[in-house]
Amino acid sequence: MNEFILMTDSTADMPESFYRENQIPVLSLTYTLENRTYTLSDSLPMPQFYDKLRQGAMPVTSQVNPEAALNGFRAAAKQGQDILCVCFSSALSGTYNSCQLAAEMLKEEGFAQRIVVIDSLCASTGMGLLLYKANQMKQKGMSLDETVAWIEAHKLNVCHVFTVDDLNHLYRGGRVSKTAAIVGSMINIKPILHVDDAGTLQVIGKVHGRNKSLKTLVDLMEEKMGSWKDKNDIFMICQGDVDSEAEQVAKMVKERFGISQSLISYTGPVIGSHTGAGVIGLFFMGDQR
Repeated sequence: MNEFILMTDSTADMPESFYRENQIPVLSLTYTLENRTYTLSDSLPMPQFYDKLRQGAMPVTSQVNPEAALNGFRAAAKQGQDILCVCFSSALSGTYNSCQLAAEMLKEEGFAQRIVVIDSLCASTGMGLLLYKANQMKQKGMSLDETVAWIEAHKLNVCHVFTVDDLNHLYRGGRVSKTAAIVGSMINIKPILHVDDAGTLQVIGKVHGRNKSLKTLVDLMEEKMGSWKDKNDIFMICQGDVDSEAEQVAKMVKERFGISQSLISYTGPVIGSHTGAGVIGLFFMGDQR
């Protein structure tokens, strides 16, 4: 059974310690803020990044380009193992296409290793949850083909539900109208969003007030889990510099469903550029997104 290297890109929004401890190379998307471009390894501290967003900064993000993907694949391939790369949803970024192109370019260079690039149809720590599951299988000794088969069969079981505190960033990204952003902000309307089966971001509800929006995330978890209710051994939360509210959601989930293991991480700067500060995302396995 051939070993393989598991790779991903920086929008998986997992703690750096997870990548380091599991030896997972990460391809970096970039963001440009105040005329400076940052990468995963050269980024503002997250509290400072979100402070800038609160002050009105509007970063611009860029996908992994084919050259950067090729460099990452080449470095991994030199270790002599096959590569499995789990990428940000192709409906939200061109990163997957860049990685597909880079895989073909590496073959043309004469490398014999297999490179499998997966369109996760996931975003943020939803992709992180899929990566976590893939890493579990790898650690158990499952083959590349077995791991790929599981991911393809179950990636649409990764449920993403989240809410944002500031509608202006969603307006800028074309997710809500300007009128909805202005009126919603005035009357404290909080949108509820998810990532659908096509890997796109969709508004699925609106509630009044922050506490109601956080409770709605947990209500949606109960609604969506279905047959996975007793099989979820971990859930994950991403947060845009609102630690206490992330802990509040985690407590609600643990009390309602008895799932003891959780992971809370920052929503990284690439995703955070589009959601703004205050985003809270809840990720788990379910029957349907």
